[in-house]
Amino acid sequence: MAANAIDQTRRMLSLVTYLRERPGAHVADVARAFGITEDELISDLDVLPMCGTSFRGGDLLDIDTDGDRIWWHNPDDVAEPLRLAADEATALLVAARAVATLPGLREGDRDALVRATAKLEAAAGEAAGASARLSVTFESEGGVFAEVDRAISERKRLWVRYYSPARDELTEREVDPIRLFAVGHTYMEAWCRLSEARRTFRLDRVAEIRILEEAAAPPELELRDLSEGLVQPSADDPEVVVEVGPGGRWVAEYYPHDRADELPDGGLRITLRTPDPASLKRLALRLGSDGRIVSPAGLADSAREAATAALAAYEGV
Repeated sequence: MAANAIDQTRRMLSLVTYLRERPGAHVADVARAFGITEDELISDLDVLPMCGTSFRGGDLLDIDTDGDRIWWHNPDDVAEPLRLAADEATALLVAARAVATLPGLREGDRDALVRATAKLEAAAGEAAGASARLSVTFESEGGVFAEVDRAISERKRLWVRYYSPARDELTEREVDPIRLFAVGHTYMEAWCRLSEARRTFRLDRVAEIRILEEAAAPPELELRDLSEGLVQPSADDPEVVVEVGPGGRWVAEYYPHDRADELPDGGLRITLRTPDPASLKRLALRLGSDGRIVSPAGLADSAREAATAALAAYEGV
């Protein structure tokens, strides 16, 4: 079974070559060769027809199965050299030049990218000239990414000022970075010296970052399987429903949730699971008139009591 989405992608790339050389291969034989179940193989085959040689979606892989054997109907078409349209070449060149300017990029990677860009420019002809008139500027998250990537490469500890939306505060901490990954947003997984536990940090919430002289020494940890997403609540975790007005729509971005349904007034009805529902009382206080906890009833009552107590405290000042 694939450990994550990257492993599945690598397997599917190998699967294309394997099937090209074995027309009419039996499902059972292919699954056994790749060390996966037949259901996992069928899942891969459901995705492959969405892949192809054109960024526009043309020349897709025409692969199907009758449940026993696998047939690839257009292997010769897909084997033809990739030809880029002018706009596709321009997009690639602009992106390549932008990435080459990222601070903290390893010199070996930068040199390889520059060489590849030069070859693409030569092949692109007039499109290369058009791309030279375009540029991309990365947001500050790019600098944070570069620092984390460098710290991982050099095995150095990091100091960060990090915004925690659950507590609505900035904290300072030292962390030993483990890896970078992207699941919707870009994250750093690290061993946090403040909490003495593994923590995940979203890069766009890092207010400040600095590489320290101390060597990073995270404990030996098994990497989490992220193929099903960053947050995988247990089915046993309590379900919480929160309704927010237009001014509280940010909750859907900051809090992992099962669903977010539109409300007539422009707000959202957000359903999420959490092992600690009481931690959402702070969210209710932050929302004020922009939102409320709908269920469970006990948590909703508790949030209202906390808001009443807070209001009384302000009136007493």
